[in-house]
Amino acid sequence: MRPRTLAVGVAIPLALGIAGVSLSRRGRTAVADTDGLSPLAAKARAAAEATPPPPPVSLASLDPTKISTSAEGVAVAPLEGKRTAKLTVDPSLQKVTTAVMRTHHIPEASVVLMDVETGNVLVYASHVEKGPARDLCVEATAPAASVFKVVTGSALVETAGVTPDRKECFSGGEQRLTELDLQRDPKRDRWCTTLAGAMGRSINTVFARLALEKLPRPALEETARGLGFGSAIAFDVPVQPSKLAFPDDSLGYARTAAGFWNTSLSPVHAAWLSATMARGGEPVRPRLVSEVLDESGKSMWTSPSGVAQKRALRAETAQAVTTMMDSTVSDGTSYRAFHDPKGGSFLPGIAVAGKTGTLTDSARKRFYTWFTGFAPSRPYVAPDASAAATPPRQVAIGVLVVNEPTWSVKANVLAREVLRAYFAEQKVPSVTLPQLRASQPSTTPGTKHRRHRGS
Repeated sequence: MRPRTLAVGVAIPLALGIAGVSLSRRGRTAVADTDGLSPLAAKARAAAEATPPPPPVSLASLDPTKISTSAEGVAVAPLEGKRTAKLTVDPSLQKVTTAVMRTHHIPEASVVLMDVETGNVLVYASHVEKGPARDLCVEATAPAASVFKVVTGSALVETAGVTPDRKECFSGGEQRLTELDLQRDPKRDRWCTTLAGAMGRSINTVFARLALEKLPRPALEETARGLGFGSAIAFDVPVQPSKLAFPDDSLGYARTAAGFWNTSLSPVHAAWLSATMARGGEPVRPRLVSEVLDESGKSMWTSPSGVAQKRALRAETAQAVTTMMDSTVSDGTSYRAFHDPKGGSFLPGIAVAGKTGTLTDSARKRFYTWFTGFAPSRPYVAPDASAAATPPRQVAIGVLVVNEPTWSVKANVLAREVLRAYFAEQKVPSVTLPQLRASQPSTTPGTKHRRHRGS
């Protein structure tokens, strides 16, 4: 059976000069006024208050599996009553993304790439290798896995005052967590790292212990709900709420805080979460539909962009979590995905803040991998002093890959390829387009597919 992929069929030059108001700074994390709204935040709130009335036709009829490209080179999708939704999706990036997923024959995968400043969704792609096409971007059926460490890390900073450079020693917990792993023992705890290092290398024991010691359940639950868990993300397409359920026992709570089961996530939510960190703790509403046209092609409604939402974290907290997420790519679980065998970056001059997640459902033989993050996470530095140093627009990404025991790529590699395509189209020096060549399938030891890998 031929693969079913959400795709926009015609490539056009990338055009991202879209106006909008937000707290985002190009290439770095925004820092807001702690004594009230900053001028930019005030403008964003004013824009939100001036939001036009809802569209004259329900967007619920929009089917993301039927995205196409108009004669003008714009991504569109049909609406009820012979109306048309113009989308924020960039057809060129969408085409590259779907081509990468098809090339690697990924059983299921989905990618959401959004502009941090405007909330515009630039890539909205799902791929199902066998079976009918469906919108995987809004499904929250996959376990959040270690992506939930971003929530736990936020709570540790926000409510417990833990800093990224806090030193922690640990042992065990790589594939599973036991009661013994939660007990501090200087004789067994022979490896030490900072909290940032624990985020980057996704060390379960560190997050589990700190959650038990520093985070009462109501505090972690409040942070999780503030970061979108347990409720639907506001979006133009209904998004399944991400699951949040803490077990009553201490071990179950610790495991959940570290990223084992009991939470779920959608790719839309994952991208929104990273965009929130990039914006200094103030979310932006994701925007897929930019305009609604009537049967004759006349504009009926235009949606606002850059609509700021209720602040989820203090700016200082978001910056601390960004520092932790930076280590994932600089020397953690995604170093190899974002660097070639000689250590050269696939994104020269572009710092990437990210978080991986890996969990295996052995009963269903499904191998879940996540990558979410944003870039640039620090000010852009041109690799060549003679090259132009115009800061590229900042984007956030959420990627889910669902593999079987034999697989070719994980979510962090797919995310890298999408970011390569984006920054190459942005004319960032030395960033090249992905090479659409399938890698060789890999089969890892059985324990890797039956247990949590802590990434």
